Amino acid sequence: MPTTLITTPTFARHSARPWQILEEAGAGPLRPREDTALPTAELLSHAAEADALIVGMDPITAEVMDAAPRLKVIAKHGVGVDTIDVAAAHARAIPVVCAPGSNSRAVAEYTFGLLLSAARSLTASHTAVAAGGWPKLFGPELHGRTLGIVGFGRIGRLLAGYARAFGMDLLAHDPYVPEADVRAHGAEPAALDALLARADAVSLHTPPDPSGTPLLDRSRLAAMRPGAIVVNAARGGLVDERALADLLGSGHLGAAALDAFSTEPLPEDHPLREAPRTVLTSHMAACTPEANQAMGAMVAEDVVRVLAGAEPHHPAR
Repeated sequence: MPTTLITTPTFARHSARPWQILEEAGAGPLRPREDTALPTAELLSHAAEADALIVGMDPITAEVMDAAPRLKVIAKHGVGVDTIDVAAAHARAIPVVCAPGSNSRAVAEYTFGLLLSAARSLTASHTAVAAGGWPKLFGPELHGRTLGIVGFGRIGRLLAGYARAFGMDLLAHDPYVPEADVRAHGAEPAALDALLARADAVSLHTPPDPSGTPLLDRSRLAAMRPGAIVVNAARGGLVDERALADLLGSGHLGAAALDAFSTEPLPEDHPLREAPRTVLTSHMAACTPEANQAMGAMVAEDVVRVLAGAEPHHPAR
């Protein structure tokens, strides 16, 4: 009987259907822990018995694959596969699958919530009131402001719709999307540096550079408009977090809202913990029951397909 090793604690949290799909196919789900992501040492120790992996943010390297001689498929319980060495998997004839579109609406809604919270200091007000204060914190209205969206796939386009409903002007940068498609969603195409120079707020929806170089490095953050807001609900590593903290501290940037960080959980000495005008959340933009059910079912179905010798519906390229 094949065994599916599940390393992400959120798999099937809001629906029994993904478990049922695996069990009905005799795919032997194995979940060594239920409360936290599986540490690397435990992942390697259990990999030898795995015919399939369903993973979250775990780094799935060539070392992990070599420790799993029975491995036939790797499934990302989500969309982005940047934590999986896809080239190494393909070199070993191991398909990689994911769940495209399953969490797009959840992330887009959350991202707009981050923007609104950062602009109007909602979390800062809550913290102060809960502690006995009663501050009157001012922040800009979003109507008439310009939102720059970096990465104009499913999430970026949904975000554009929410921003238009608030009366925002839109710029979008995505070298893989035709300009006509950008304009069709109410946004003006722009080169990245031009977008950063013009936008009152910038939201990131793109994978990190494989080299590890932040897309928004110190020079690009410094080139943004005074008072601009930075939002990142995509991936850690897209923003130079030390530079961001420095520019918030100097007052050059107006606010920042982040749901993804270069190191997670956030270290105690992380510079953004002490930076002003920040909203920091625990990589939970995709955490809705609807998205959880959809992504779990999608990856479970593809795992079953591959184990049965069929082509997956949602291969990662």
